[in-house]
Amino acid sequence: MYYRVRGKETGFTRPGDGQPARAKAALHELAQRDPPPGLIGYRGKQAVGWISLGPREDYAKLANSPTMKPVDATPVWSIVCLVVPSEFRGQGVARELVAGAVAYARRRGVRVLEAYPVDKEQPSPPHAPWFGSLAMFDEAGFDEVARRKPARPVVRLHLARR
Repeated sequence: MYYRVRGKETGFTRPGDGQPARAKAALHELAQRDPPPGLIGYRGKQAVGWISLGPREDYAKLANSPTMKPVDATPVWSIVCLVVPSEFRGQGVARELVAGAVAYARRRGVRVLEAYPVDKEQPSPPHAPWFGSLAMFDEAGFDEVARRKPARPVVRLHLARR
């Protein structure tokens, strides 16, 4: 929910005071809409990961982010984060989530998919795993289109050409 809301007006920026319950209720509401707020990866019946993606304008914080602000006026869908529980890391789950997101975006008619990974060749912040690695997005065919901080490129994958 963090990137979907702007500032203090939502209450999602302050810990405590029922924040997890509000965030859960807001995410539940988003899950009822089209497009949904992301995709869940399963191994059998067990959820093994989550990827958040959707139209860039659905992520209010991206507009003012020094790292993730729009590169240009191209309409894009953004991959904002990936979550893979520790017991499933190192098994290719994140790569499969990205592949699933690409396939899903293609089916939805998305022309450009954008992500904000961490370049592991550079020193990276502690929250870096949520964004995925540059190498993983490179392998999926994404190309770097901007880099506003040394370890934080902006990458795009063109799914359809006009």
